[in-house]
Amino acid sequence: MANVCVFCASSRTLDARWLALATETGEELARRGHTLVSGGGCVGMMGAVVQGARAAGGRTVGVIPQSLVDLEVADLDSDELLVTDSLASRKTLMDEKSDAFVALPGGLGTLDELFEVWTTATLALHAKPMVIVDVDGFYRPLLDWIRGLGEQRFLKPAALDLLLVADSVPAALDLIDTRL
Repeated sequence: MANVCVFCASSRTLDARWLALATETGEELARRGHTLVSGGGCVGMMGAVVQGARAAGGRTVGVIPQSLVDLEVADLDSDELLVTDSLASRKTLMDEKSDAFVALPGGLGTLDELFEVWTTATLALHAKPMVIVDVDGFYRPLLDWIRGLGEQRFLKPAALDLLLVADSVPAALDLIDTRL
């Protein structure tokens, strides 16, 4: 099976529905036999996704910079916890450890991680599937803006085709499973 990296929020102040979505994602990854690769945190959606994966018998790999370990937000229960020296090296290692990427709702960190793997895919540095889970239209304004970039020729149609969109976790993982 595959190593699937999940990008998501680490905020401690999120609505319970987002935490439930993250838990469902971890559970579904484990049920399908995938290993979860995460940002190595134990809070917010990041904590919920790893808890969901472990509760369903899944394997978890966390990648976290030392600065966040020092803030005591590391998922110390990870099957494998890799500590990096910076956020940049964290992203690089998450990318290297992963066969596919799923973006759940999140903020700047989630978008940074998503755009980095998408950019490297457009440069043909990898061909790993990338899926946004657009539950309740969370990403709709961003996706509309991105499509507008394509219409204005700031983004090639082939780049748009690389980013897959699903409206549920099972649909997102189906897209990944068919492309691996």
